[in-house]
Amino acid sequence: MNLRTCVCLLLGLAAVAGAGLSAAALVVRAVLAPLPGEWAIPLRLGPWTVQAGVPSMVRLATAPWAAPLLHGRSIATDAGRVHVDWQPEQRRLTLRCAPCRLRLPALGGQALLLPSARLSATRQGESLWGEVAAGPLRGEWRGTLSRQGLQLQLAVADTPIADAYALFGGAIPELARVRLQGRFAFTAQLRLPQGELRVQPRFEGFEVQGLGSEQLLHALTVCGTPPRAGYLSDHSPLVRAVIAAEDQRFFEHLGYDAAELAAALAGNQREDAALRGASTLSQQVAKLLITGDERSPVRKLRELLWAVEMERTLGKARILRLYLAHAPWGEGLCGAEAAARHHFGVRAHELEPAQAVWLAAMLHNPVLEAQRWKASGQINLARAQRIALALRPMPRAERLALAAELARAPWATGVPAVLELAPPE
Repeated sequence: MNLRTCVCLLLGLAAVAGAGLSAAALVVRAVLAPLPGEWAIPLRLGPWTVQAGVPSMVRLATAPWAAPLLHGRSIATDAGRVHVDWQPEQRRLTLRCAPCRLRLPALGGQALLLPSARLSATRQGESLWGEVAAGPLRGEWRGTLSRQGLQLQLAVADTPIADAYALFGGAIPELARVRLQGRFAFTAQLRLPQGELRVQPRFEGFEVQGLGSEQLLHALTVCGTPPRAGYLSDHSPLVRAVIAAEDQRFFEHLGYDAAELAAALAGNQREDAALRGASTLSQQVAKLLITGDERSPVRKLRELLWAVEMERTLGKARILRLYLAHAPWGEGLCGAEAAARHHFGVRAHELEPAQAVWLAAMLHNPVLEAQRWKASGQINLARAQRIALALRPMPRAERLALAAELARAPWATGVPAVLELAPPE
């Protein structure tokens, strides 16, 4: 269930709970019929599926004459069983579920399981407001209702990171030994039914200790050998290309990129969205060596712990070395050295800039790109050219020349020049 469906269910489906008789269902069907141009969703009423106006459901569920009929009822939803309470003095509708399931596409295909959650809603005219809570997390929300949709603003109060992680203690084995410091908060704006989401997370003093990540420097994977000291310098073409492709703020963040996370949450809300990742290179190292690649919120939370500690125990240079030594490049290739030898017959530190960019462009989906290159003589050229234009430090003229060179590279057959982006200054 995505965020839009969750909101619709929690604020709307309560309005039709308990309509057991056919005549009552027909009345509710008539009441909830969408007005012309009104935001509507399909709703199951006994043997019928009807289109129901969401604004009408919200108004009905929060109206003093209708809401008392919902008091004490329980509704089965995709989020879990939701229990409804009405407090007439405050004209407040409260929805509770325990446990609760919430799925955010940016955090993977699996639902995020919360031990409990509570949402309260009060309405006056077209304005709504209330509170949300899940364990130690507390927030306030406000909304504006119209015929076309609902605009929501949410602010979650400053919370200790350790308390927030404790919500998932049974699913995250590292919490048995880790020590967490720091606090976080966030604000969010959501427009429904468009699904337009903007999130502004804020972290302060986030530190992790106790995982033993310093031992990862000599970790072995299917690559078979640990990375060597002095393997690739920070200024080698491949290192610069990988940073441009996978984590442009690598030298600026502390293992997590709040801006990229916000962009991923905003871009991945649609069910059919091409998912945008938000993992830093540090988080990708954690995935390669510790957590595996299952798309789930719990894995993301585990990755974050390892990434933050690695930044302190290993530092940027060693994290880069680990990533380049263990990153998959498709066709069973593991690590930059294997990829450079296989595709270009040279050592990784001997790659030319165009070759380095080409390899870096494969990293977002190495299996697919390796198959595409083998079958058609090309990979995603547009992506490779965007990476070339993002290389730093390199003068603008050289970046433009490099992007054009990729279109006529001798190892890329039948690839047209697709340079269409305005090059960054």
